[in-house]
Amino acid sequence: MKFDHYIIRPLTTDDLAPYFDMVERNRKRLEDFFTGTVSRTQSLEATREFLADIIERAKNRTYFPYLIIDEQDGRFAGFLDLKNIDWSIPKSEVGFYIDEDYAGKGVGTKALRTFCTYCFPTFGFRKLFLRTHDSNTAAKRMAENCGFEREGVLRRDYKTTSGELVDLIYYGRLD
Repeated sequence: MKFDHYIIRPLTTDDLAPYFDMVERNRKRLEDFFTGTVSRTQSLEATREFLADIIERAKNRTYFPYLIIDEQDGRFAGFLDLKNIDWSIPKSEVGFYIDEDYAGKGVGTKALRTFCTYCFPTFGFRKLFLRTHDSNTAAKRMAENCGFEREGVLRRDYKTTSGELVDLIYYGRLD
């Protein structure tokens, strides 16, 4: 997948060092809502195990991790994934984060739009959904700009790393 001077491609084990660097640069921003990623990438070796695990899950078609890469310098600009896949519907949750250096520049919105356009025919999904919290105005704006509709709020639906229970806003997009 490609847009502007960015490509979106599946994550591989060869991405270990730059992926670890991206998480490390964004660790503080990710810690409350990407708890699995943050907790499992504390060192390069731990990240190697984490990548092996999620790539195995991709082989089993239960999870699909992707990178957003700036072709101008090869830097990782962000991450997208498909998770909580239900093949019987078929539907999937889309997760994403954008590197702090690329945030607020429209990269995330274009990446999400491109990714969704790819996912419907490639995987045969009838629905993609995402969840975010009320204070994440960027994610809410991205969802709405990419054709997702707000479907509702599930109260106290997520526990942050700090233990706070927060409401999650659900957005859905149909094929």
